[in-house]
Amino acid sequence: MIKIRRILCPTTLSAESDEALLYALGLARAYDAQLTVCYAASKNELLGAGRVGAELSYALSHGRVRELFEGSLLKYLPPVTFVNLDWQAIVVEEDDVGEAITRTAAEQGVDLIVMRSRRRPHRAAVLGSTAESVCRKAPCPVLVTHTDEREWIEKESGKIMLKRILVAYDFSDYSELALNYALSLAQEHQAELHLLHVLPDGSVNGPELSWYPMGKDTAYHQAARRLQRAIPEETYLWCEIKHAVVEGHPYREILNYAEKQAIDLISLGAHGAGFGMRALFGSNVDRVLRQAPCPVLVARPLKPAILKKTEFKLARAV
Repeated sequence: MIKIRRILCPTTLSAESDEALLYALGLARAYDAQLTVCYAASKNELLGAGRVGAELSYALSHGRVRELFEGSLLKYLPPVTFVNLDWQAIVVEEDDVGEAITRTAAEQGVDLIVMRSRRRPHRAAVLGSTAESVCRKAPCPVLVTHTDEREWIEKESGKIMLKRILVAYDFSDYSELALNYALSLAQEHQAELHLLHVLPDGSVNGPELSWYPMGKDTAYHQAARRLQRAIPEETYLWCEIKHAVVEGHPYREILNYAEKQAIDLISLGAHGAGFGMRALFGSNVDRVLRQAPCPVLVARPLKPAILKKTEFKLARAV
């Protein structure tokens, strides 16, 4: 069973980024976790440049940082529930938003980052996004949500309604971590668990019907057996498990499967700090993040870091 004690939700104080708070609040309440809402401000903003900068400057100088975020939180929580919420607000001085988020997560000992990512045109996607940057470097798992996707938290009640979780499983230690998180969530919320393994193009010759030759152990059979062994036997007692082995490009097959099976959450393992730099247009994880029809959990090992305060300026936390 995973333990989520601290959740970090970065926001730009915009309506779009605030939508991540729906998930952050739902998970904070489900796991009785403390929620930290974070805003990364440039030096100019802290000096009062622009509308948001003026609000930040006023809030910081008058000790009213929490009030900046209360309106956003109250959009998803009734006042009675909000009073009992364990939360804090943090404003940090940092021009690089991705760096601010990962450093804050490390300093606060965060167990999960929940953030919103915008859908962007392919040309802009080449440059990457803040969400992708955070997923490469975060000291903990990252849940990325988008607009126009299949959601699994009720807006009115904040109740978690996870029905189907997909794990992209390539038998690596990273995908094992993704599986562990998915297993815990599936058990906690009584969801179906889907395991998908994608074989490289050309691994199996011929149509799918010919993948079952008598007396021959193919790559398909080997992968199918390994998928079955990846799940602890007792899991089948409380969870419906579905296995699938397909051939093709990993990100395409993951996205196709998620769409066809009406998946609510995709769980992926991130292969190290540089996984997004493997190719010009990003890795499989990057592409899934950009196009997924549902939220994506990028599983990373918990690695709290000891930071030098001279490298990271905490403007105000209350």
